[in-house]
Amino acid sequence: MRIDKYLWCIRYYKTRSIATEAAKKGHITVNGQVAKPSREVFPTDKITLRKDQINYKLVVLDVPLNRLGAKLVDLYRKDETPAEAFEHIALMKLSKEHYRANGTGRPTKKERRDIDDFIGDDFDNENVEEI
Repeated sequence: MRIDKYLWCIRYYKTRSIATEAAKKGHITVNGQVAKPSREVFPTDKITLRKDQINYKLVVLDVPLNRLGAKLVDLYRKDETPAEAFEHIALMKLSKEHYRANGTGRPTKKERRDIDDFIGDDFDNENVEEI
């Protein structure tokens, strides 16, 4: 089975065309070699793919005939991705929240109107100098 079809069948990519593009960009390797989308996959092959800033490591146990349900995926692959990769993503999400909290930044129109109502109309007239 082709590598793009295999990764689509075991639900690592939502569509087969996305899997094909990932292979063309060099994000997928089979047994340490960059794989083209048409590369055949056999049992015991080791696949490494980069998706969402995580390097997934898989071992092919068997080749499915068609796309599988999510519960059956473990029959056809063994996931050897280290847990540190997923922890790294969680830390990155926390660090992004540290720099900018949700809701801060420029005020929305509603917030600006509320500020104008709170300050009042006299504020605009005080800052204007007469010539």
